[in-house]
Amino acid sequence: MDGDEVERVRGSINELSIKEQADQAEASPQITCFSQASGEDTFHFQIIRLHNQIYAWVGCNSAKFGHLYAAVPTRPSHTVGVTSLIGGASDNTGSGIARRLVLKTGLNIVLACNIPKNNPMLEANAEKMLMQKLISLGYTKSRS
Repeated sequence: MDGDEVERVRGSINELSIKEQADQAEASPQITCFSQASGEDTFHFQIIRLHNQIYAWVGCNSAKFGHLYAAVPTRPSHTVGVTSLIGGASDNTGSGIARRLVLKTGLNIVLACNIPKNNPMLEANAEKMLMQKLISLGYTKSRS
């Protein structure tokens, strides 16, 4: 091997190393936790960004788990399928939030939601806070 061939091999090895590091960074979960007050209520959030999926937990005034929903984009109709995994029914508080998160992110969503029933203002406030954080983290799809 001459000097040029050795340099090309080293360059290729460096490129592979950089690509591998980028792949590992993308594959590792990114975890964000925060709390935010809204009037008399305090919302607690945890967001875990996985590859092509977001897990989010929203709690209102407590750290209880609540109901668990899964929402996914469907093809080719570009609608969203939502199901209740633990507790509740598909028309409960968290299912609407999960559905809209899929539409805004384009990702699979698993949402644990502990927001009191029949309080649309609390639900709207929680969803707004969660979406603002997802936007600031860069997890939403671009508008085109």
